[in-house]
Amino acid sequence: MDEQALLGLNPNADSDFRQRALAYFEQLKISPDAWQVCAEALAQRTYSDDHIKFFCFQVLEHQVKYKYSELTTVQQQLIRETLISWLQAQMLGLQPEKTFIRNKAAQVFALLFVTEYLTKWPKFFFDILSVVDLNPRGVDLYLRILMAIDSELVDRDVVHTSEEARRNTLIKDTMREQCIPNLVESWYQILQNYQYTNSEVTCQCLEVVGAYVSWIDLSLIANDRFINMLLGHMSIEVLREEACDCLFEIVNKGMDPVDKMKLVESLCQVLQTAGFFSIDQEEDVDFLARFSKLVNGMGQSLIVSWTKLIKSGDIKSAQEALQAIETKVALMLQLLIHEDDDISSNIIGFCYDYLHILKQLTVLSDQQKANVEAIMLAVMKKLTYDEEYNFENEGEDEAMFVEYRKQLKLLLDRLAQVSPELLLASVRRVFSSTLQNWQTTRFMEVEVAIRLLYMLAEALPVSHGAHFSGDVSKASALQDMMRTLVTSGVSSYQHTSVTLEFFETVVRYEKFFTVEPQHIPNVLVSTHFTVDYFPHSSANNQRVVFLSFKTLSLTISPQDKQMNPFIEDILNRIQDLLVLSPPENGYQSLLSSDDQLFIYETAGVLIVNSEYPADRKQVLMRNLLTPLMEKFKILLEKLMLAQDEERQASLADCLNHAVGFASRTSKAFSNKQTVKQCGCSEVYLDCLQTFLPALSCPLQKDILRSGVRTFLHRMIICLEEEVLPFIPSASEHMLKDCEAKDLQEFIPLINQITAKFKIQVSPFLQQMFMPLLRAIFEVLLRPAEENDQSAALEKQMLRRSYFAFLQTVTGSGMSEVIANQGAENVEQVLVTVIQGAVDYPDPIAQKTCFIILSKLVELWGGKDGPVGFADFVYKHIVPACFLAPLKQTFDLADAQTVLALSECAVTLKTIHLKRGPECVQYLQQEYLPSLQVAPEIIQEFCQALQQPDAKVFKNYLKVTSIGVTTIGT
Repeated sequence: MDEQALLGLNPNADSDFRQRALAYFEQLKISPDAWQVCAEALAQRTYSDDHIKFFCFQVLEHQVKYKYSELTTVQQQLIRETLISWLQAQMLGLQPEKTFIRNKAAQVFALLFVTEYLTKWPKFFFDILSVVDLNPRGVDLYLRILMAIDSELVDRDVVHTSEEARRNTLIKDTMREQCIPNLVESWYQILQNYQYTNSEVTCQCLEVVGAYVSWIDLSLIANDRFINMLLGHMSIEVLREEACDCLFEIVNKGMDPVDKMKLVESLCQVLQTAGFFSIDQEEDVDFLARFSKLVNGMGQSLIVSWTKLIKSGDIKSAQEALQAIETKVALMLQLLIHEDDDISSNIIGFCYDYLHILKQLTVLSDQQKANVEAIMLAVMKKLTYDEEYNFENEGEDEAMFVEYRKQLKLLLDRLAQVSPELLLASVRRVFSSTLQNWQTTRFMEVEVAIRLLYMLAEALPVSHGAHFSGDVSKASALQDMMRTLVTSGVSSYQHTSVTLEFFETVVRYEKFFTVEPQHIPNVLVSTHFTVDYFPHSSANNQRVVFLSFKTLSLTISPQDKQMNPFIEDILNRIQDLLVLSPPENGYQSLLSSDDQLFIYETAGVLIVNSEYPADRKQVLMRNLLTPLMEKFKILLEKLMLAQDEERQASLADCLNHAVGFASRTSKAFSNKQTVKQCGCSEVYLDCLQTFLPALSCPLQKDILRSGVRTFLHRMIICLEEEVLPFIPSASEHMLKDCEAKDLQEFIPLINQITAKFKIQVSPFLQQMFMPLLRAIFEVLLRPAEENDQSAALEKQMLRRSYFAFLQTVTGSGMSEVIANQGAENVEQVLVTVIQGAVDYPDPIAQKTCFIILSKLVELWGGKDGPVGFADFVYKHIVPACFLAPLKQTFDLADAQTVLALSECAVTLKTIHLKRGPECVQYLQQEYLPSLQVAPEIIQEFCQALQQPDAKVFKNYLKVTSIGVTTIGT
């Protein structure tokens, strides 16, 4: 072996040596013979360096896992012999191998096992056992190999192919037949021999039993000798946690419900007799956490048995199961209320399922009602923060408590399903007593009282937040608690958790202010205090201020005069929450962009709905948006110079947020409070001038164009004709270097302008009409892979957008835009519409095309229409009305296709309306006879066409083409 390369395996080696070692490993993996060098080194114990030994096992592992089938029978035998030789050597060495080497060796043994057990090495376990006997080092490796095999066969985190899954099933079946009883006997002997002398080996063995019990015959383990030994281990301090886990796996094993009930009950009886149910006397919280998990498993197993027995109709046994469950509730409550959250968390599953049983019972006994109340009180107590919770720097412990609270919330929701009246009364009692003395009460108790009110909103669900109507008693209780909340002054409690919960709750119950609007001033004062008191330097504090703003937005109506005195002061105090901050040097803004969007929108609402005159509103809006515009210019310059793609994306994202924030402020305007009336037109025109240069930026075009395009949509609504001077330049930039998606998103903007301004934009439309169409045609004609579904869908959507554009132009009375494009271009456009109506199997596009054709016929189909259009009608439009329904893809079972047929009928009716008898004569004497249609059907068709009521002809086509198809046949 390359000794120099092996030096790089040492963790302290420099990077050059490590790179050389890595390259050497890759070289050995592809070499056909290198594995033999590693096998020889392991068998002969050539190297004493642990990292080289590990390296050799890695090479062997790769050979067995990926290239084993390429080896000869002799070479495969050599690998088996190498591993057995290495195993034998472990019995004789002065020191055991390091744990990481033993684990890697076990993995190689396991890989070889799953490869050879069914074919060449059926005596695998007997060979291993004959080598290790009861030698502690050998037993250690034997148990590690068993765990590695279980991982290969059973571990659900390991992804297996269907072939591997079938192989694993066959291996387990074969093991059950041939060797599992012997393995179980070996486990018993190991436990018996080492339970008092080698706790490490004993715990390993208990882990193996727990792992294998899920797929072997349970009677081999769930018998007197094994259970008695495990119960004995429960009294040995170094063994009892693993013994607990092993018993949990036994209890968790699927089996007959009556047998499971007997097993759990006998186990409980022994545990109780041994004093394990006396939780108060146990100080070892680690053991109690495992014990809580075991009790949870026993309780849930009994509940599963009860459910199965109820379904099977065995009422007597089901009643026994329920009685067994009830006797465990007192222990469950002791564990649920335990001060250690891990212990409490482990029992929640049993508690939740027990409440589910009670929900199904028609009548609850007094004891069951008492149990419900006890669970409720436990949940309320356990929801409370402890003194050590760090609100300013939340770490792993805090994150775990947040998750634990989520579990408790699920329990509270289930309690509401069992007894909503009891929950409401209990919460009201706790809430009222706490809020009466909140000034002298600890913050965690005040927070949890408000939190309980908040949680009632989901625990007692209603439609559309209507908590204050319907059930009078519930509405009255909630209304009373909300009144207490907003009038108590508790929002001034100087702890973020309380203030945060206050505003979360006010936002959740926003409908309260519809019922009692007189309390809005109290909330405004609370908001003003919050913005003033809490610095914005932490996530919690910023969340408080954000929620206070959300409260404003939900409680203040445009007509409300109570807000006016506070507006300017609040706007000044939140300036640092409005700052546009790209994530630089790893810094992330404490408020998300969505939160900032909301604050900008609320700030806009405050300004627009204030009683200030227009000139003052303009100043306030400019103060709000000028920092955005200035930052936008700086960031755009930085983007143009940025080299790193990740940096470019970050800057573009920030620029997009800036445009979005400005756009969101405009949502405050309405028909009664327009941009012009508020004197803000100039501010938004300045925004437009600031944002439009982003369209010419060659970097990150998609996100920049999307943001500016959205802003233009808003400004068309808000600024109306004042936006028009900006449209030509913006359009020119957006049509450069287009992809299908760009055009697809650009066309709705042009449609909006066309539909809103009509004749005002006719010159612009005439100028950009063909450039737009050429861009569309160029994208549609680009070659794509035959099976590229994504490209095909993009083209279909672009085609729809193109036809929608033509429909908007013709439907807005602006057909001259098309007519003035020159005869050749007009014909090209018309031909594409005919193709859309006939050739593409897209009923949505077909419907649009027939709408366009019928509109053009209406506008141009008379005697004074454009030269040559009448010929186009007869040569192309009339045939299209027949050819489209004759296509095999024209499926009248599809609703969109039926609509397309309806528009096809309208087109024919419009042709008849504009051309009169000439149309009928053409159909009767030329076109329909050319299709070999029978004279009587021609006559019938023309009579239906000439009916004054258009519905008659539409129905005719639907019924007989169901009609048109018949004509073709």
